[in-house]
Amino acid sequence: MRKETYGVTTYKSTHHTIQAEGVFKEKGISFRTIPTPREITVSCGLAIIFALDDLPKVKEMVNSNEVNIDGIYKYTKDGQKNSAERII
Repeated sequence: MRKETYGVTTYKSTHHTIQAEGVFKEKGISFRTIPTPREITVSCGLAIIFALDDLPKVKEMVNSNEVNIDGIYKYTKDGQKNSAERII
């Protein structure tokens, strides 16, 4: 299996995740809502995964308070070994 790297945003509540889905759609950013990876410990069970190429757009959404995140992570899937590195 090849190594894949994504961006993942986490949220403090399901409500914030749902709001963020609308903003991602509005900005034309491809994403998927997923259960929060176990490598990332947060209070909400949902996260949004997106292409790292869109990280600047996501950071802009955060900086302009369009989304209320708990964190942004670089998430790497490498076979059975997955890892997460906090960006924000």
